[in-house]
Amino acid sequence: QVQLVESGGGLVQPGASLRLSCAASGSIFGLKPMGWYRQAPGKQREWVASLTVGGSTNYPDSVKGRFTISTNVDKNTMYLRMDTLKPADTAVYYCNTGPGWPLYSWGQGTQVTVSS
Repeated sequence: QVQLVESGGGLVQPGASLRLSCAASGSIFGLKPMGWYRQAPGKQREWVASLTVGGSTNYPDSVKGRFTISTNVDKNTMYLRMDTLKPADTAVYYCNTGPGWPLYSWGQGTQVTVSS
């Protein structure tokens, strides 16, 4: 079973940027659709970015233009670049396969807190 480890979160002010990383125990990036998700306190986990095997990306309107998903296959790592962060982006962020695909076990996630 592939294990996913997210990192890179932190406490930032509104308008700041962060880059999250997702490391996998197996070579999965570039072989199946992948995605980033987040879960805010008291809310359900939601999808925030996806990347197809062909390299196409997709985002919900809430983050479109601010978030960028990418992978480095050589480093076996996936990234989520987050710009112009808002307090509404505060959540625990997770990586996994893309929406609709069989999921791996969820990792611990990485906390992102946007606050002044």
